Parts: sequence; C-alpha cells; structure tokens
Amino acid sequence: MLQLKKSLLKRKAFFRLLLFIIIASGFITAGIVLDRAITKESVVHAEKINGLSFSDNDRDSLIESLNAHLKNYQNIREIYLTNDIAPSLIFNPVPPGIQLNSKQNPIEFGRYDKLDLPLNKQDLAWFSIGQLSELIRTKKISCLDLTKFFLDRLKKYSPKLNCVVTLTEAYALKRAEELDKELSAGKYRGWLHGIPYGLKDLFAVKGYPTTWGAVPYKGQVLDYNSAVFNKLEGAGGILLAKLSMGELAMGDVWFGGLTRNPWDITQGSSGSSAGSASSVSAGLLPFAIGTETWGSIVSPSTICGVTGLRPTFGRISRAGAMALSWSMDKVGPICRTAEDCAIVFNALRGKDLNDPSTVNAPFNYSSKFNVKDVRVGYLKINFERKYDLKENDSLTLIKLRDIGFNLVPVEFNPDVPLQDLSIILEAEAGAAFDLLTRNGDVDKMVNQSKDSWPNVFRASRFIPAVEYINANRLRTKLIIKINEMMKKFDLVVVPSLEDDSQLLFNLTGHPSITFPNGFTSKGMPTSISFIGNLYEEGVILSAANQFQLVTNFNKKHPSLKW
Repeated sequence: MLQLKKSLLKRKAFFRLLLFIIIASGFITAGIVLDRAITKESVVHAEKINGLSFSDNDRDSLIESLNAHLKNYQNIREIYLTNDIAPSLIFNPVPPGIQLNSKQNPIEFGRYDKLDLPLNKQDLAWFSIGQLSELIRTKKISCLDLTKFFLDRLKKYSPKLNCVVTLTEAYALKRAEELDKELSAGKYRGWLHGIPYGLKDLFAVKGYPTTWGAVPYKGQVLDYNSAVFNKLEGAGGILLAKLSMGELAMGDVWFGGLTRNPWDITQGSSGSSAGSASSVSAGLLPFAIGTETWGSIVSPSTICGVTGLRPTFGRISRAGAMALSWSMDKVGPICRTAEDCAIVFNALRGKDLNDPSTVNAPFNYSSKFNVKDVRVGYLKINFERKYDLKENDSLTLIKLRDIGFNLVPVEFNPDVPLQDLSIILEAEAGAAFDLLTRNGDVDKMVNQSKDSWPNVFRASRFIPAVEYINANRLRTKLIIKINEMMKKFDLVVVPSLEDDSQLLFNLTGHPSITFPNGFTSKGMPTSISFIGNLYEEGVILSAANQFQLVTNFNKKHPSLKW
C-alpha cells in the first residue's frame, strides 16, 4: 500500500538518533520493557523525543502518572489484538456542508460485438476485459479454455517476474467448469463472468496462504474470505493467483525476492502492488486487485505501463484485507484500460457492514462521455517543475486540449505542513503491527534497512498520541480547503509521481486514475493521473477512456523476450 517517500528520510534519521539515546540510557533493550519504573532521568530523555522541556518540579510531579500509564499499557497489551480489529474511530473524507451527487444514471460501457477469436491465440493475453467478456458471452471461448490459457502464461512467465506467491489452480479450474455450466443453462453473471484475475496477497482466501509478503506470515492461512474475493466470485471472476506485494505493503521486495518489471526485468516493478501491476503488464492476467495507502497503485501502474484506479476512501470494502492504515488504505483495480477499471470497480463498490468506512454512492460512467462539458484543472506548479517525465506530461496536456478538454491552470495551497502529516500513517502502521514489533518477529523481515518497516514501526512508538490527534485535526483543515478548491472542477490533471500530490490526495481520500501517456528514451512507460471529486470515479474513468480511445499508449506491451 505504500511506496515510501524520500522526504521522510531526515525525520527517520532523527528518530534513530533518539532511539540510540534511549537505548544507551537503559530505558529499553531489544524490545519494549515495562518492568522498570520511570525515573526523572527517563522523563528528560522522553522530553527530547517529544520536543518538550519541563522543569524539575514538573518532572517530579509527572513520575507517578507516567508509571500509572505504563501499567495501563501493560494491561492493554495483555489482550491479543489481531490485525483485522479496527479502531472505533472511523475516518470520513467528506467535510461538513459538502453536497454530494446522489443521482445514479445508467452505466454505459462500450460495445464489443462482432468480435472473433484472434488468429494467434497468444494475442488473447492483450485483450481487454470487455473483449474477453464478449468472447465468453457469445461462447467463442469457454471459461475453462480462457482459464487454462492464463494459467499457462502464469506458469511460463511468472518465475522470471517473481510476481506470484500462490497459484490457485485447483480452485480456478473447478470454478471455470461451474461457470461454463451456468452459461450453458442460460445464467450469465455479467461482464466478469469467466474472467480470470489475481489478488494482491493481503486479501484473505479461505484454504490458501495469505502471506502479506513477509516472512513472519509466510505460513498464514486465514479461515475466511475477504469481501473483495466474495464480490468478484459472485460477479463471475475466477481467481488464478495470489500475487506478490512488498513486505507488509512497502516497495516491491517480499520474502521471495524482488518483483520485476516486464519492460526490463533488471528493474523492480515498484510497489507495493508489485505483482498486481507486473502480471497485468505482462499479459499474465486480464486484471488484478491492488491497494494503496500512499502511491501503491499509482507507482507500479506507472512503472509497469498499466491503468490503475485508486477509488475514493471507503468505496470498496477492506474486510478480510491486511490493515496498514485504517484511515488511508484503499482497494482498487489494475487493468489494461480505464473502461476495464470501470467494469471491475462497478462489481466491487458498495456498502459492507463488515467495513464501517464503506458507503453507497452513485457511479456514473459513460463511454459516450462529452469532454466539452468537463471542467478540467491542471496543477500548474507541479507541471512547471523540473522532473524526469516532464516532456511526456507536457505533451499530454497538449493532447487533452486537442481532444476537446478545456484546461485551466490551478494552484493548490494546502496551507498545512503536508509531509509532516505522514506521522498519521506511521502511527497507524505501528499500531497495526504492534505485536510484531514487541515480540521481535519484525527482525525476521527481509528488508532491515534504516528506512524499512522494522525501523519505522519502532520509531512509531515514540509518536505522542497528542501529536497524532493534532495531525488529524490539521488533516481536517486540509480536507476542507482541498474540497473547496476541487469543487470548481470535475477533475484535475497531475503528474503521477510527484510526492506532494500523492500524499495530499491520499490524506484527503480523493480518487485517482493513472494511465500510460508515453515512453522514456529508454523505452520505459510513463503515466499521467486524473484526480476526481469525492465519489466521482465515473468522471475520471470516463475522461481517461476518451484519452485512450484516441491514443495507443495503453495498447503497447512488453515483448517478454528475456
């Protein structure tokens, strides 16, 4: 869910220094020690961590209360909390006074009739969901044959890409046969009937490992299904593989090694939805499900040249998925096209009683979208900066105008210390993996660098609750201000990999669609992103579809000649 940002490095170094001071003082050892009474010296050290300064009299007065707190912590920690137990506080991205759209229009997907099987069967690997769906509906290919086709590709190419944790072959073959029987009996489940797909390996599937990409959970088998799996199964999807993810949703390195980019296997696929993006890019699956907390759909979609949707916070249930940050985690599809993302999103969206953050809201997608009716802003200051992908992004702005979009420059001034609000994510992640840190199993993780989760989890223990709450209060100010700016537009165009917009819109919960917009001089894919208003995925998906209808960037694919 997270592609960790370089902007955090200085603060991490500060925390490491403070941790060293505490360890040297004998306050903690390898774990967190609760059987030593707090002294005045302990308070002095704690003041440095919290950026405070008390008098000696204040310190004397504090000691009794702090030792009582320490006992409170001990009592709380004696109760085992599994990762799926969320806090009683529920994040809501909607600011007071905002009037949301409540009208559901007919959803208009494109037409794929008069479609035949390709002369070269391998070309099926690059067909869209819409095309594959039409072939199945018209019985030009069976669910079983299509499943076997993609299973063969997974077996052939995934070892080089290191993108698969577990093949669900037995389930997939049985499910495909069942769906063929249903089709013969006249029961058609819709667009996803018989369509193979993959899940990022943080979604529970009963009877199969759900490893979260990390050694401590390598043998974990959960006795329930995630809401995402249940919804896709109900829509007719066929799960073929649990896909690799960065350890506990960071980066593209997992206990099996580095997940690789099909365009250049000497490079990683980015993360943390690493296997999801890599497998779709290589034509091993028609679509896959990823998650994002801070860039984990946007970044691998960019690097691997695929189309990824990060929906509004609360649009898709996270029940049965690993929690990293309860107020920032989001579930979204990674596909070949914007319309494919719309098809999958439509099957997944909606209220789920098992995830109280979820909502019911309209989804108004149309393949007949009129671009002239759309108010489009572009984040002027971001496009004017010097950055590696500026040329392709500038050409994209020109192309959007050529298509008929009316682009207006806009500047967003968050008016809060944006990067500092990342302590919200760190504090929640530290809580989500509290026991892992305290019992020392965090030391079993593959990545033990200074910027990896083990050190972030340890440092998170020193984020004061008061600062976490105040950061969320600043987040409220941010949400109000950004929504005031966003309501002037139907969508805003942003460079995909600029840190400020990634963190900004993940904190506010706004939806994003990331899709290919060209290639570098070395032949590597690049992307652009559209940001939408809350719960307006239909607008950004419809707009991205119009771009893809008149360009061919999303139709290109890696040669796989490695």
